[in-house]
Amino acid sequence: MSNAYAGPVPVRPEIEHDLPPLPAQAAERPLPWHERLWQQAGLRKLVILALLAGIWELAARYTDNDLLLPGAVQTAQAFVQGMASGELPARAGQSLRVLVQGYAAGVALAFVLTTLAVSTRFGRDLLSTLTAMFNPLPAIALLPLALLWFGLGEGSLVFVLIHSVLWALALNMYAGFLGVSETLRMAGRNYGLGGLRYVLQILVPAALPAILAGLRIGWAFAWRTLIAAELVFGASSGKGGLGWYIFQNRNELYTDRVFAGLAAVVIIGLLVENLGFDTLERLTVRRWGMQR
Repeated sequence: MSNAYAGPVPVRPEIEHDLPPLPAQAAERPLPWHERLWQQAGLRKLVILALLAGIWELAARYTDNDLLLPGAVQTAQAFVQGMASGELPARAGQSLRVLVQGYAAGVALAFVLTTLAVSTRFGRDLLSTLTAMFNPLPAIALLPLALLWFGLGEGSLVFVLIHSVLWALALNMYAGFLGVSETLRMAGRNYGLGGLRYVLQILVPAALPAILAGLRIGWAFAWRTLIAAELVFGASSGKGGLGWYIFQNRNELYTDRVFAGLAAVVIIGLLVENLGFDTLERLTVRRWGMQR
């Protein structure tokens, strides 16, 4: 069968176009000063806090009732007076001392449970059963039992703090351990790691983002549980930290001091989140490329 067209193949002429010069890259041009400032996360958060304080002050002036809603300026004055007298720092120090004890004990127990869960089938069943039973139970609901078992004192507070930290951290830690890739697991086994060494050298570094998330959640649960528990202890024994400070001033109708105590709770929470956990994440998982 012969080709229908046996002539030469036509060749298209080459055409050259002169392209315009590329524009200067945007990254090479310095940003305006206001855009550079706005890129600072701390400044953006301060702006948000200032807006909230402004709305608060306007609402207080509209209400015009200091007993019901003191303004942001009045609360700031009460906060400064409490700091100058030393009462607020003393109450905050008392709360943080108890919090560290309960938080550390909860972290240690969570590590033991999750290590047992990834090592044995019985530990896995134990962790699953305990978390299903106790994780939905509010920590403050255990306070009456804590009062019966440990009496009025720090022991009861530490007990409810352990409950508030333990289950959230254990669930996050165990989920992080389960998410470790099989390649890393095989590498650990090839090096002869087992038991606690396997957990510390393979599972914990690989599951660090999930562990830090669990630590952050456990801290939030523990902090608000402590303040709520101190309110109850304040009604019972007249002792406590910031929760008792809030309760006492509420009974004496010093609403500005009540708001000053709440502001101290919020400020401590912001400092722990931004100076504590954010710094820890930046120095570890973000630096190592494990988290964006």
